[in-house]
Amino acid sequence: MDRIDGLEPARRLLAQSTHTVVLTGAGISTDSGIPDFRGPNGVWTKNPAAEKMATLQTYMADPDVRRRAWRNRLESPTWEAEPNAGHRALAALERRGVLHTLVTQNVDGLHQAAGNDPDRVVEIHGTMREVVCMSCGTRTAMSDVLERVRAGEEDPPCTANRGAAVCSGILKSATISFGQNLVAEDLVRAEEAARACDLLLAVGSTLSVYPAAGLVPTAHLSGAHVVIVNAEPTEYDSIADVVVRGPISLVLPALVEG
Repeated sequence: MDRIDGLEPARRLLAQSTHTVVLTGAGISTDSGIPDFRGPNGVWTKNPAAEKMATLQTYMADPDVRRRAWRNRLESPTWEAEPNAGHRALAALERRGVLHTLVTQNVDGLHQAAGNDPDRVVEIHGTMREVVCMSCGTRTAMSDVLERVRAGEEDPPCTANRGAAVCSGILKSATISFGQNLVAEDLVRAEEAARACDLLLAVGSTLSVYPAAGLVPTAHLSGAHVVIVNAEPTEYDSIADVVVRGPISLVLPALVEG
Protein backbone atom coordinates (compact mmCIF):
# COMPACT_ATOMS: atom_id res chain seq x y z
CA MET A 1 0.00 0.00 0.00
CA ASP A 2 2.93 2.40 0.66
CA ARG A 3 3.65 2.44 -3.08
CA ILE A 4 0.37 4.24 -3.73
CA ASP A 5 1.07 7.88 -4.50
CA GLY A 6 -0.27 10.27 -1.91
CA LEU A 7 -1.01 7.71 0.78
CA GLU A 8 1.62 8.87 3.30
CA PRO A 9 0.87 12.62 3.08
CA ALA A 10 -2.85 11.83 3.29
CA ARG A 11 -2.20 9.79 6.44
CA ARG A 12 -0.34 12.71 7.99
CA LEU A 13 -3.17 15.15 7.29
CA LEU A 14 -5.74 12.74 8.72
CA ALA A 15 -3.59 12.15 11.80
CA GLN A 16 -3.53 15.91 12.43
CA SER A 17 -7.28 16.36 11.98
CA THR A 18 -9.70 16.66 14.87
CA HIS A 19 -12.78 17.60 12.82
CA THR A 20 -13.01 15.63 9.58
CA VAL A 21 -15.95 15.76 7.19
CA VAL A 22 -16.23 12.92 4.69
CA LEU A 23 -18.03 13.11 1.35
CA THR A 24 -18.65 9.76 -0.33
CA GLY A 25 -19.88 8.84 -3.79
CA ALA A 26 -20.78 5.68 -5.65
CA GLY A 27 -17.17 4.51 -5.88
CA ILE A 28 -17.09 3.44 -2.24
CA SER A 29 -19.93 0.95 -2.82
CA THR A 30 -18.77 -0.70 -6.05
CA ASP A 31 -16.72 -3.26 -4.09
CA SER A 32 -19.97 -4.19 -2.33
CA GLY A 33 -21.44 -5.14 -5.71
CA ILE A 34 -23.40 -1.94 -6.33
CA PRO A 35 -22.50 -0.44 -9.73
CA ASP A 36 -21.90 3.28 -10.05
CA PHE A 37 -23.78 5.45 -12.54
CA ARG A 38 -21.23 7.35 -14.61
CA GLY A 39 -18.14 5.11 -14.56
CA PRO A 40 -16.99 2.99 -17.52
CA ASN A 41 -19.35 0.20 -16.40
CA GLY A 42 -21.92 2.50 -14.83
CA VAL A 43 -25.65 1.96 -14.97
CA TRP A 44 -26.28 5.04 -17.11
CA THR A 45 -23.12 4.56 -19.20
CA LYS A 46 -24.27 1.11 -20.29
CA ASN A 47 -27.97 1.98 -20.52
CA PRO A 48 -28.66 5.71 -21.07
CA ALA A 49 -32.42 5.02 -21.11
CA ALA A 50 -32.18 4.03 -17.44
CA GLU A 51 -31.51 7.66 -16.56
CA LYS A 52 -35.10 8.50 -17.54
CA MET A 53 -36.35 6.49 -14.56
CA ALA A 54 -34.39 8.88 -12.34
CA THR A 55 -36.05 11.97 -13.86
CA LEU A 56 -38.97 13.12 -11.77
CA GLN A 57 -41.15 14.52 -14.56
CA THR A 58 -40.86 11.35 -16.64
CA TYR A 59 -41.44 9.09 -13.65
CA MET A 60 -44.57 10.96 -12.60
CA ALA A 61 -46.04 11.15 -16.10
CA ASP A 62 -45.35 7.68 -17.49
CA PRO A 63 -46.84 4.57 -15.81
CA ASP A 64 -44.63 2.33 -17.96
CA VAL A 65 -41.51 4.05 -16.63
CA ARG A 66 -42.78 3.50 -13.10
CA ARG A 67 -43.44 -0.19 -13.79
CA ARG A 68 -39.88 -0.61 -15.10
CA ALA A 69 -38.55 1.30 -12.11
CA TRP A 70 -40.32 -1.01 -9.66
CA ARG A 71 -38.95 -4.09 -11.46
CA ASN A 72 -35.46 -2.59 -11.26
CA ARG A 73 -35.88 -1.86 -7.55
CA LEU A 74 -36.98 -5.44 -6.97
CA GLU A 75 -33.83 -6.72 -8.68
CA SER A 76 -31.40 -4.20 -7.18
CA PRO A 77 -28.11 -5.67 -5.93
CA THR A 78 -28.39 -3.32 -2.93
CA TRP A 79 -30.61 -5.74 -1.01
CA GLU A 80 -27.84 -8.36 -0.92
CA ALA A 81 -24.94 -5.93 -0.53
CA GLU A 82 -22.81 -5.76 2.60
CA PRO A 83 -20.51 -2.95 3.74
CA ASN A 84 -16.95 -3.37 2.49
CA ALA A 85 -13.63 -2.50 4.09
CA GLY A 86 -13.93 1.11 2.92
CA HIS A 87 -17.24 1.58 4.72
CA ARG A 88 -15.86 -0.09 7.83
CA ALA A 89 -12.81 2.17 7.80
CA LEU A 90 -15.03 5.25 7.97
CA ALA A 91 -16.93 3.72 10.87
CA ALA A 92 -13.58 3.19 12.60
CA LEU A 93 -12.70 6.84 11.94
CA GLU A 94 -15.90 7.86 13.71
CA ARG A 95 -15.10 5.63 16.68
CA ARG A 96 -11.77 7.45 16.97
CA GLY A 97 -13.71 10.67 17.50
CA VAL A 98 -12.33 12.30 14.35
CA LEU A 99 -15.23 12.02 11.90
CA HIS A 100 -17.73 14.80 12.59
CA THR A 101 -20.13 14.46 9.65
CA LEU A 102 -20.42 11.96 6.80
CA VAL A 103 -22.15 13.36 3.74
CA THR A 104 -22.99 10.68 1.20
CA GLN A 105 -24.30 10.90 -2.33
CA ASN A 106 -25.17 7.21 -2.05
CA VAL A 107 -28.67 5.96 -1.32
CA ASP A 108 -27.78 2.41 -0.27
CA GLY A 109 -27.58 2.79 3.52
CA LEU A 110 -24.26 0.93 3.76
CA HIS A 111 -22.58 3.53 5.93
CA GLN A 112 -25.16 2.99 8.66
CA ALA A 113 -24.90 -0.78 8.17
CA ALA A 114 -21.13 -0.51 8.68
CA GLY A 115 -21.63 1.17 12.03
CA ASN A 116 -21.67 4.91 11.36
CA ASP A 117 -24.10 6.75 13.62
CA PRO A 118 -27.17 7.65 11.51
CA ASP A 119 -27.19 11.03 13.25
CA ARG A 120 -23.79 11.81 11.73
CA VAL A 121 -24.78 10.69 8.21
CA VAL A 122 -26.34 13.17 5.77
CA GLU A 123 -27.91 11.28 2.85
CA ILE A 124 -27.84 14.24 0.52
CA HIS A 125 -29.52 12.31 -2.32
CA GLY A 126 -32.01 10.50 -0.10
CA THR A 127 -32.37 6.79 0.56
CA MET A 128 -33.68 3.83 -1.39
CA ARG A 129 -34.50 2.07 1.87
CA GLU A 130 -37.74 4.05 2.08
CA VAL A 131 -40.64 4.96 -0.20
CA VAL A 132 -42.42 8.30 -0.24
CA CYS A 133 -45.89 9.15 -1.53
CA MET A 134 -45.70 12.07 -3.92
CA SER A 135 -49.21 13.18 -2.93
CA CYS A 136 -49.45 12.94 0.84
CA GLY A 137 -45.79 12.58 1.81
CA THR A 138 -46.23 9.36 3.78
CA ARG A 139 -42.97 7.41 4.08
CA THR A 140 -42.89 3.63 4.38
CA ALA A 141 -40.21 0.95 4.29
CA MET A 142 -39.13 -0.01 0.79
CA SER A 143 -39.28 -3.69 1.79
CA ASP A 144 -43.01 -3.43 2.50
CA VAL A 145 -43.79 -1.99 -0.93
CA LEU A 146 -41.54 -4.47 -2.71
CA GLU A 147 -43.59 -7.26 -1.18
CA ARG A 148 -46.61 -5.78 -2.96
CA VAL A 149 -44.66 -5.72 -6.22
CA ARG A 150 -43.71 -9.37 -5.76
CA ALA A 151 -47.40 -10.11 -5.18
CA GLY A 152 -48.27 -8.64 -8.57
CA GLU A 153 -48.76 -4.88 -8.14
CA GLU A 154 -46.76 -3.42 -11.03
CA ASP A 155 -47.21 0.25 -10.03
CA PRO A 156 -48.32 0.15 -6.37
CA PRO A 157 -50.23 3.23 -5.19
CA CYS A 158 -50.18 4.80 -1.74
CA THR A 159 -52.47 3.02 0.71
CA ALA A 160 -52.36 5.66 3.47
CA ASN A 161 -55.71 6.76 4.82
CA ARG A 162 -56.70 10.37 4.16
CA GLY A 163 -59.81 10.79 6.22
CA ALA A 164 -62.40 8.38 4.88
CA ALA A 165 -60.50 7.77 1.64
CA VAL A 166 -57.31 6.01 0.63
CA CYS A 167 -54.66 8.33 -0.81
CA SER A 168 -53.80 6.30 -3.95
CA GLY A 169 -50.95 8.70 -4.79
CA ILE A 170 -47.86 7.75 -6.78
CA LEU A 171 -45.12 6.08 -4.77
CA LYS A 172 -41.43 6.70 -5.42
CA SER A 173 -38.18 5.68 -3.83
CA ALA A 174 -37.21 8.30 -1.24
CA THR A 175 -34.24 9.28 -3.36
CA ILE A 176 -33.68 12.65 -4.99
CA SER A 177 -34.54 12.41 -8.68
CA PHE A 178 -33.39 14.72 -11.44
CA GLY A 179 -35.71 17.72 -11.36
CA GLN A 180 -36.39 17.29 -7.64
CA ASN A 181 -35.09 19.64 -4.97
CA LEU A 182 -32.74 18.40 -2.30
CA VAL A 183 -33.98 18.51 1.28
CA ALA A 184 -33.04 22.03 2.37
CA GLU A 185 -32.13 21.00 5.92
CA ASP A 186 -29.72 18.33 4.64
CA LEU A 187 -28.03 20.77 2.28
CA VAL A 188 -27.64 23.41 4.99
CA ARG A 189 -26.23 20.85 7.42
CA ALA A 190 -23.73 19.58 4.84
CA GLU A 191 -22.58 23.08 3.91
CA GLU A 192 -22.18 24.12 7.54
CA ALA A 193 -20.13 20.99 8.22
CA ALA A 194 -17.87 21.71 5.22
CA ARG A 195 -17.25 25.27 6.42
CA ALA A 196 -16.39 24.12 9.96
CA CYS A 197 -14.10 21.14 9.26
CA ASP A 198 -10.30 21.11 9.29
CA LEU A 199 -10.16 18.29 6.72
CA LEU A 200 -12.54 17.27 3.98
CA LEU A 201 -12.03 13.72 2.74
CA ALA A 202 -13.77 13.09 -0.59
CA VAL A 203 -14.05 9.40 -1.47
CA GLY A 204 -15.34 7.61 -4.55
CA SER A 205 -16.93 10.59 -6.26
CA THR A 206 -16.25 12.21 -9.62
CA LEU A 207 -17.19 15.50 -7.89
CA SER A 208 -19.26 16.48 -10.89
CA VAL A 209 -22.76 16.41 -9.35
CA TYR A 210 -23.88 19.55 -7.57
CA PRO A 211 -24.53 20.83 -5.01
CA ALA A 212 -22.74 17.95 -3.25
CA ALA A 213 -19.52 18.50 -5.21
CA GLY A 214 -19.55 22.12 -4.10
CA LEU A 215 -18.70 21.02 -0.56
CA VAL A 216 -15.09 20.55 -1.68
CA PRO A 217 -14.40 24.18 -2.66
CA THR A 218 -16.50 25.33 0.31
CA ALA A 219 -14.17 23.50 2.69
CA HIS A 220 -11.08 24.61 0.78
CA LEU A 221 -12.08 28.28 0.86
CA SER A 222 -12.81 27.97 4.58
CA GLY A 223 -9.23 26.89 5.23
CA ALA A 224 -9.64 23.12 5.48
CA HIS A 225 -7.26 20.62 3.94
CA VAL A 226 -8.74 18.52 1.13
CA VAL A 227 -7.85 14.88 0.47
CA ILE A 228 -9.42 13.12 -2.52
CA VAL A 229 -9.46 9.31 -2.79
CA ASN A 230 -10.76 8.10 -6.13
CA ALA A 231 -9.83 5.65 -8.86
CA GLU A 232 -10.20 8.27 -11.60
CA PRO A 233 -9.43 12.01 -11.88
CA THR A 234 -12.04 14.37 -10.40
CA GLU A 235 -13.03 17.94 -11.14
CA TYR A 236 -11.37 19.21 -7.96
CA ASP A 237 -8.02 17.42 -8.01
CA SER A 238 -6.35 20.78 -8.68
CA ILE A 239 -7.35 22.25 -5.30
CA ALA A 240 -6.72 19.11 -3.24
CA ASP A 241 -3.78 18.99 -0.85
CA VAL A 242 -3.42 15.29 -1.63
CA VAL A 243 -4.95 13.02 -4.26
CA VAL A 244 -4.76 9.26 -3.66
CA ARG A 245 -5.40 6.85 -6.52
CA GLY A 246 -6.22 3.22 -5.87
CA PRO A 247 -8.93 0.72 -4.90
CA ILE A 248 -11.01 2.47 -2.25
CA SER A 249 -11.61 -0.63 -0.14
CA LEU A 250 -7.83 -1.00 0.13
CA VAL A 251 -6.82 2.66 0.37
CA LEU A 252 -9.27 3.75 3.06
CA PRO A 253 -8.31 1.10 5.67
CA ALA A 254 -4.62 1.89 5.03
CA LEU A 255 -5.35 5.61 5.37
CA VAL A 256 -7.43 5.35 8.53
CA GLU A 257 -5.44 2.64 10.28
CA GLY A 258 -2.08 4.12 9.30
